[in-house]
Amino acid sequence: MIEPDNGQLGLRRQCELVGLNRSSLYYEPLSETELNLELMRLLDQQYLETPFYGSLRMTAWLRILGYPVNRKRVQRLLRLMGVEAIYPKPHTSQRAEEHKVYPYLFRHVAVTRINQVWSSDITYIHMRRGYVYLVAVMDWFSRYVLAWQLSNALNGGFCLDVLEQALLLGTPEIFNTDQTVSRACRRDVQFTAQAFTSRLDSAGIQISMDGRGRALDNIFNERLWRSVKYENIYIKEYDTVPALVAGLDNYFCFCNERRPHQSLNCRTPFELFFLEEEK
Repeated sequence: MIEPDNGQLGLRRQCELVGLNRSSLYYEPLSETELNLELMRLLDQQYLETPFYGSLRMTAWLRILGYPVNRKRVQRLLRLMGVEAIYPKPHTSQRAEEHKVYPYLFRHVAVTRINQVWSSDITYIHMRRGYVYLVAVMDWFSRYVLAWQLSNALNGGFCLDVLEQALLLGTPEIFNTDQTVSRACRRDVQFTAQAFTSRLDSAGIQISMDGRGRALDNIFNERLWRSVKYENIYIKEYDTVPALVAGLDNYFCFCNERRPHQSLNCRTPFELFFLEEEK
Protein backbone atom coordinates (compact mmCIF):
# COMPACT_ATOMS: atom_id res chain seq x y z
CA MET A 1 0.00 0.00 0.00
CA ILE A 2 2.99 2.33 0.45
CA GLU A 3 4.37 3.92 -2.73
CA PRO A 4 7.94 5.20 -2.19
CA ASP A 5 7.94 6.99 -5.58
CA ASN A 6 4.65 8.83 -5.06
CA GLY A 7 5.26 12.45 -6.00
CA GLN A 8 2.25 13.85 -4.13
CA LEU A 9 2.39 12.10 -0.76
CA GLY A 10 5.54 11.62 1.28
CA LEU A 11 6.27 8.38 3.12
CA ARG A 12 5.37 9.90 6.50
CA ARG A 13 1.93 11.01 5.28
CA GLN A 14 1.26 7.68 3.55
CA CYS A 15 2.07 5.83 6.79
CA GLU A 16 -0.30 8.11 8.72
CA LEU A 17 -3.12 7.47 6.26
CA VAL A 18 -2.87 3.68 6.49
CA GLY A 19 -2.21 3.69 10.26
CA LEU A 20 1.29 2.23 9.92
CA ASN A 21 4.15 2.95 12.28
CA ARG A 22 6.79 4.43 9.99
CA SER A 23 9.54 2.36 11.61
CA SER A 24 7.68 -0.80 10.46
CA LEU A 25 8.18 0.31 6.86
CA TYR A 26 11.91 -0.23 7.19
CA TYR A 27 11.65 -3.42 9.22
CA GLU A 28 14.36 -5.99 8.76
CA PRO A 29 14.30 -9.22 10.81
CA LEU A 30 16.63 -8.97 13.78
CA SER A 31 19.59 -11.25 13.23
CA GLU A 32 20.16 -14.15 15.59
CA THR A 33 21.31 -17.68 14.92
CA GLU A 34 18.71 -20.40 14.39
CA LEU A 35 19.75 -21.95 17.70
CA ASN A 36 19.37 -18.69 19.62
CA LEU A 37 15.91 -18.11 18.11
CA GLU A 38 14.93 -21.62 19.21
CA LEU A 39 16.29 -20.97 22.70
CA MET A 40 14.40 -17.67 22.89
CA ARG A 41 11.17 -19.41 21.89
CA LEU A 42 11.67 -22.01 24.63
CA LEU A 43 12.58 -19.35 27.22
CA ASP A 44 9.49 -17.35 26.31
CA GLN A 45 7.22 -20.36 26.78
CA GLN A 46 8.84 -21.36 30.04
CA TYR A 47 8.65 -17.82 31.39
CA LEU A 48 4.85 -17.91 31.02
CA GLU A 49 4.83 -21.05 33.18
CA THR A 50 7.49 -20.04 35.72
CA PRO A 51 8.07 -16.26 35.73
CA PHE A 52 10.09 -16.67 38.94
CA TYR A 53 12.86 -18.60 37.15
CA GLY A 54 16.04 -16.57 36.92
CA SER A 55 18.90 -17.16 34.50
CA LEU A 56 20.41 -19.90 36.68
CA ARG A 57 17.24 -22.01 36.71
CA MET A 58 16.54 -21.29 33.05
CA THR A 59 20.05 -22.48 32.19
CA ALA A 60 19.57 -25.69 34.18
CA TRP A 61 16.18 -26.26 32.54
CA LEU A 62 17.62 -25.86 29.02
CA ARG A 63 20.42 -28.27 29.87
CA ILE A 64 17.86 -30.84 30.99
CA LEU A 65 16.28 -30.46 27.55
CA GLY A 66 19.64 -31.22 25.96
CA TYR A 67 20.91 -27.72 25.07
CA PRO A 68 24.56 -27.25 26.22
CA VAL A 69 24.22 -23.56 27.08
CA ASN A 70 26.01 -21.50 29.70
CA ARG A 71 24.43 -18.95 32.02
CA LYS A 72 25.98 -15.94 30.26
CA ARG A 73 24.25 -16.87 27.02
CA VAL A 74 20.88 -17.31 28.72
CA GLN A 75 21.27 -13.96 30.50
CA ARG A 76 21.96 -12.20 27.19
CA LEU A 77 18.93 -13.77 25.50
CA LEU A 78 16.64 -12.91 28.41
CA ARG A 79 17.82 -9.29 28.31
CA LEU A 80 17.26 -9.20 24.57
CA MET A 81 13.71 -10.46 25.07
CA GLY A 82 12.96 -7.92 27.78
CA VAL A 83 12.29 -10.71 30.29
CA GLU A 84 13.20 -10.46 33.96
CA ALA A 85 12.45 -12.95 36.70
CA ILE A 86 10.07 -11.98 39.49
CA TYR A 87 11.98 -11.89 42.77
CA PRO A 88 13.20 -9.29 45.28
CA LYS A 89 16.37 -7.55 44.07
CA PRO A 90 18.92 -5.29 45.77
CA HIS A 91 18.73 -1.55 45.10
CA THR A 92 15.17 -1.82 43.84
CA SER A 93 14.65 1.90 44.18
CA GLN A 94 17.30 2.71 41.57
CA ARG A 95 16.18 4.03 38.20
CA ALA A 96 17.14 6.66 35.65
CA GLU A 97 17.36 9.81 37.73
CA GLU A 98 15.41 11.96 35.26
CA HIS A 99 12.40 9.62 35.33
CA LYS A 100 9.75 9.89 38.00
CA VAL A 101 8.23 6.67 39.33
CA TYR A 102 4.60 6.84 40.44
CA PRO A 103 2.91 4.79 43.18
CA TYR A 104 0.63 1.85 42.49
CA LEU A 105 -2.94 3.11 43.05
CA PHE A 106 -4.98 -0.11 43.25
CA ARG A 107 -4.06 -1.83 46.48
CA HIS A 108 -7.63 -1.63 47.79
CA VAL A 109 -9.57 -0.12 44.87
CA ALA A 110 -12.36 -1.94 43.00
CA VAL A 111 -12.60 -1.43 39.24
CA THR A 112 -16.32 -0.94 38.55
CA ARG A 113 -16.66 0.95 35.24
CA ILE A 114 -15.10 1.43 31.84
CA ASN A 115 -12.46 4.12 31.39
CA GLN A 116 -11.71 3.96 35.10
CA VAL A 117 -8.41 2.16 34.54
CA TRP A 118 -6.37 1.47 31.44
CA SER A 119 -3.09 -0.41 31.44
CA SER A 120 -0.27 -1.16 29.04
CA ASP A 121 2.59 -3.60 28.78
CA ILE A 122 5.19 -4.95 26.32
CA THR A 123 5.95 -8.54 25.41
CA TYR A 124 8.39 -10.39 23.17
CA ILE A 125 6.96 -12.09 20.06
CA HIS A 126 8.99 -14.70 18.20
CA MET A 127 8.72 -15.56 14.52
CA ARG A 128 10.41 -18.27 12.51
CA ARG A 129 13.13 -15.94 11.26
CA GLY A 130 13.27 -13.21 13.86
CA TYR A 131 11.37 -11.48 16.60
CA VAL A 132 9.52 -8.27 17.41
CA TYR A 133 7.94 -6.60 20.44
CA LEU A 134 4.22 -6.09 21.00
CA VAL A 135 2.65 -3.33 23.10
CA ALA A 136 -1.07 -3.09 23.88
CA VAL A 137 -3.40 -0.83 25.84
CA MET A 138 -6.36 -2.43 27.63
CA ASP A 139 -9.39 -1.21 29.55
CA TRP A 140 -9.44 -3.16 32.83
CA PHE A 141 -13.18 -3.28 33.39
CA SER A 142 -14.22 -4.52 29.94
CA ARG A 143 -10.91 -6.26 28.99
CA TYR A 144 -11.20 -4.41 25.67
CA VAL A 145 -7.88 -4.05 23.81
CA LEU A 146 -8.01 -0.42 22.75
CA ALA A 147 -4.85 -0.34 20.63
CA TRP A 148 -1.76 -2.40 19.88
CA GLN A 149 1.39 -2.06 17.84
CA LEU A 150 4.56 -3.94 16.88
CA SER A 151 8.15 -2.72 16.88
CA ASN A 152 11.47 -4.32 16.02
CA ALA A 153 13.20 -2.50 18.89
CA LEU A 154 12.53 -1.75 22.54
CA ASN A 155 12.15 2.01 22.43
CA GLY A 156 9.66 4.57 23.64
CA GLY A 157 8.37 5.69 20.24
CA PHE A 158 5.97 2.86 19.57
CA CYS A 159 4.64 3.03 23.14
CA LEU A 160 3.72 6.68 22.64
CA ASP A 161 2.16 5.87 19.26
CA VAL A 162 -0.11 3.20 20.73
CA LEU A 163 -1.11 5.54 23.57
CA GLU A 164 -2.21 8.16 21.02
CA GLN A 165 -4.27 5.53 19.18
CA ALA A 166 -5.98 4.46 22.39
CA LEU A 167 -6.80 8.03 23.43
CA LEU A 168 -8.88 8.40 20.27
CA LEU A 169 -11.39 6.03 21.92
CA GLY A 170 -11.64 7.81 25.26
CA THR A 171 -9.75 9.05 28.30
CA PRO A 172 -9.18 6.91 31.39
CA GLU A 173 -9.16 8.22 34.93
CA ILE A 174 -6.00 6.21 35.73
CA PHE A 175 -3.34 4.67 33.49
CA ASN A 176 -1.30 1.80 34.94
CA THR A 177 2.04 0.68 33.51
CA ASP A 178 5.10 -1.33 34.43
CA GLN A 179 7.57 0.68 36.49
CA THR A 180 10.60 -0.59 34.64
CA VAL A 181 11.44 -2.84 31.77
CA SER A 182 14.46 -5.06 31.45
CA ARG A 183 18.01 -3.82 31.49
CA ALA A 184 18.03 -4.36 27.73
CA CYS A 185 16.02 -1.17 27.30
CA ARG A 186 17.21 1.01 30.17
CA ARG A 187 18.52 3.41 27.53
CA ASP A 188 14.91 4.45 26.89
CA VAL A 189 12.78 3.37 29.84
CA GLN A 190 9.53 3.31 27.91
CA PHE A 191 6.81 3.87 30.42
CA THR A 192 8.76 6.19 32.70
CA ALA A 193 9.96 8.25 29.75
CA GLN A 194 9.06 11.90 30.12
CA ALA A 195 7.24 12.07 26.78
CA PHE A 196 4.93 9.23 27.78
CA THR A 197 4.08 10.46 31.27
CA SER A 198 3.81 14.05 30.06
CA ARG A 199 1.19 12.97 27.54
CA LEU A 200 -0.82 11.33 30.31
CA ASP A 201 -0.44 14.40 32.53
CA SER A 202 -1.56 16.73 29.75
CA ALA A 203 -4.75 14.68 29.34
CA GLY A 204 -5.50 14.90 33.09
CA ILE A 205 -4.89 11.19 33.64
CA GLN A 206 -3.58 9.86 36.95
CA ILE A 207 -0.51 7.63 36.57
CA SER A 208 -0.07 4.36 38.43
CA MET A 209 2.94 2.04 38.19
CA ASP A 210 3.46 -1.56 39.24
CA GLY A 211 5.76 -2.31 42.12
CA ARG A 212 9.02 -3.92 41.00
CA GLY A 213 8.80 -7.69 40.97
CA ARG A 214 4.99 -7.61 41.32
CA ALA A 215 3.60 -9.22 38.17
CA LEU A 216 0.09 -9.42 39.64
CA ASP A 217 -0.13 -5.62 39.71
CA ASN A 218 -0.73 -5.77 35.95
CA ILE A 219 -2.47 -9.15 35.89
CA PHE A 220 -4.89 -8.36 33.05
CA ASN A 221 -2.08 -7.67 30.61
CA GLU A 222 -0.21 -10.78 31.78
CA ARG A 223 -3.32 -12.87 31.08
CA LEU A 224 -3.66 -11.23 27.68
CA TRP A 225 -0.08 -12.12 26.73
CA ARG A 226 -0.60 -15.71 27.78
CA SER A 227 -3.74 -15.97 25.64
CA VAL A 228 -2.11 -14.26 22.64
CA LYS A 229 0.85 -16.61 22.69
CA TYR A 230 -0.83 -19.92 23.43
CA GLU A 231 -3.88 -19.33 21.22
CA ASN A 232 -2.15 -17.63 18.30
CA ILE A 233 1.63 -17.10 18.22
CA TYR A 234 2.79 -20.60 19.19
CA ILE A 235 0.20 -22.20 16.89
CA LYS A 236 0.74 -20.04 13.81
CA GLU A 237 4.56 -19.64 13.81
CA TYR A 238 4.50 -16.55 11.57
CA ASP A 239 7.20 -16.15 8.90
CA THR A 240 6.91 -12.41 8.16
CA VAL A 241 5.88 -9.22 9.90
CA PRO A 242 2.92 -8.55 7.51
CA ALA A 243 1.61 -12.06 8.25
CA LEU A 244 2.04 -11.44 11.98
CA VAL A 245 0.22 -8.09 11.76
CA ALA A 246 -2.69 -9.69 9.89
CA GLY A 247 -2.81 -12.60 12.33
CA LEU A 248 -2.80 -10.40 15.42
CA ASP A 249 -5.40 -8.10 13.90
CA ASN A 250 -7.73 -11.08 13.42
CA TYR A 251 -6.97 -12.38 16.89
CA PHE A 252 -7.63 -9.10 18.70
CA CYS A 253 -10.85 -8.62 16.71
CA PHE A 254 -11.91 -12.10 17.85
CA CYS A 255 -11.04 -11.39 21.49
CA ASN A 256 -12.73 -8.00 21.49
CA GLU A 257 -15.85 -8.69 19.46
CA ARG A 258 -16.67 -12.41 19.38
CA ARG A 259 -15.33 -14.14 22.46
CA PRO A 260 -17.69 -13.98 25.48
CA HIS A 261 -15.89 -13.69 28.82
CA GLN A 262 -17.16 -15.63 31.81
CA SER A 263 -15.94 -12.86 34.12
CA LEU A 264 -18.11 -10.42 32.11
CA ASN A 265 -21.28 -12.51 32.44
CA CYS A 266 -20.61 -14.01 29.00
CA ARG A 267 -20.56 -10.61 27.29
CA THR A 268 -17.84 -9.56 24.88
CA PRO A 269 -15.36 -6.78 25.70
CA PHE A 270 -16.64 -4.79 22.70
CA GLU A 271 -20.23 -5.05 23.89
CA LEU A 272 -19.39 -4.03 27.42
CA PHE A 273 -17.03 -1.20 26.51
CA PHE A 274 -19.22 0.53 23.94
CA LEU A 275 -22.64 -0.14 25.47
CA GLU A 276 -21.48 1.05 28.89
CA GLU A 277 -19.96 4.10 27.25
CA GLU A 278 -23.33 4.98 25.64
CA LYS A 279 -25.00 4.84 29.04
